[in-house]
Amino acid sequence: MAKKLYSALMTAFNEDGTMNDAGTRAMVRYNIDVNHIDGLYIGGSTGEAFMMSVAERKHLFKIAFEEAGDGCDLIAQVGAINLTEAKELADYAVNTVGYKTISAVTPFYYPFTFDQIKDYYDSILDGLDTQLLIYSLPALTGVSLSAEQFGKLFENPKIIGIKFTNADFLLLERVRKAFPDKLIYFGSDEMLLSALVLGVDGAIGSTFNLNAKRTYDEIAAFEAGDNAKALELQHISNDYIMDVIDNDLYPTIKLLFHEAGVDAGICKKPMNAPTPEMKAGAAKIYAKYFN
Repeated sequence: MAKKLYSALMTAFNEDGTMNDAGTRAMVRYNIDVNHIDGLYIGGSTGEAFMMSVAERKHLFKIAFEEAGDGCDLIAQVGAINLTEAKELADYAVNTVGYKTISAVTPFYYPFTFDQIKDYYDSILDGLDTQLLIYSLPALTGVSLSAEQFGKLFENPKIIGIKFTNADFLLLERVRKAFPDKLIYFGSDEMLLSALVLGVDGAIGSTFNLNAKRTYDEIAAFEAGDNAKALELQHISNDYIMDVIDNDLYPTIKLLFHEAGVDAGICKKPMNAPTPEMKAGAAKIYAKYFN
């Protein structure tokens, strides 16, 4: 099975904090028409979903689905610390909009037990004709699941895999070996090559919004057995990633979209608004990696 690449879609906002629908649609189109991306992950952390209201998140699901059409696979991230909201978002994404696949971040902030986490996923899926990817992000949620616990979650047949954003490669190897039929999409762009060695099914990441072609080339080189070329491309991607992080990650990706001719809006407060220095930095990054 060919490895798939999903861009974690950004959400465009106006200066007053309202959603910029045209900008979000333009980023969808860029990913489909220029990146030729396999899929889009809608409403994750890159999409600033956890700073958005339920109504805003629903609207994002709707406009992304409308704009993408049949152009690529779509995954709606419905997770929330409020289970009622997560269930409402899941129902809307599946039954109103038409998403075939959803995802949900593990419940965070409070020290939930594993049984509570399992009930959270089972409750989201109850009564829905859909499939779900667990969104595992221990660095930000504080929730670390073991291979055995992933196995218990997989007892729900609607749970088809994991968005695995974790530098624990031993855990990744254990999960891949134990569950060869489950999908694992890696979520740390800067470590993709290491994850490819362990047999992931592809990746979901924010930097693919601009860096998709280079990443596809890396995957192709790896699959052709040209490890030297794959490593060289990972080095270049990591140089790019570090430059973007140093210039302020999410605002800079939107500024890079602007450099590519896409009005991606700005980030939602309390994230930073672009400064003249950030704009200059983004222009240099774009010239260095994409011209």
